[in-house]
Amino acid sequence: MFQIGKTIVSEEIIKKDFVCNLSACKGACCIDGEAGAPVEEDEKKILEDIYPLVKPFLRPEGIAAIEAQGTWVIGEDGEPETPLINGADCAYVTFDKRGTALCGIEEAYNQGEITWKKPVSCHLYPVRVQDYSEFAAVNYHHWHICDDACSLGKELQVPVYKFVKQALVRKFGEDWYEELEKTALEIEAKKM
Repeated sequence: MFQIGKTIVSEEIIKKDFVCNLSACKGACCIDGEAGAPVEEDEKKILEDIYPLVKPFLRPEGIAAIEAQGTWVIGEDGEPETPLINGADCAYVTFDKRGTALCGIEEAYNQGEITWKKPVSCHLYPVRVQDYSEFAAVNYHHWHICDDACSLGKELQVPVYKFVKQALVRKFGEDWYEELEKTALEIEAKKM
């Protein structure tokens, strides 16, 4: 672990390799698990505001779940998250012709309907951020459904922090990311 500003960062995000391999996993992270994607406080209003623009990109069962539960819900941990369809798929999930899970929010973004990509927790994955009163913990989350992503990352030699660079900059800013890169170079130099 090391500190950057008010964050405590796991060295795993530097030492582990990762590149999403949708052809192998089919987007399982959006349809497996027991909870929706974490939603930050400021993202709750964004989800409410963009829903009418995202709705045309969603499946009927996703629309039904959102209209029954809301654009975000309070999860079992007491934190806001995306609603689920029957306790499984994220309500914002769509599927392509090959059966790969995609994000309806991101599809609306890609089509120029909205200017917000998706919840930052989704954008950051496999990095998870846990906020505490004095600092935020930045950790790598290992999930067996991402084993193919770890293999592809290793093959391509892409560490987690580089794979999620855009999301880390979105969450913490350019200066924070530059400090992370410096630390990664120092850690790499020690290995040689």
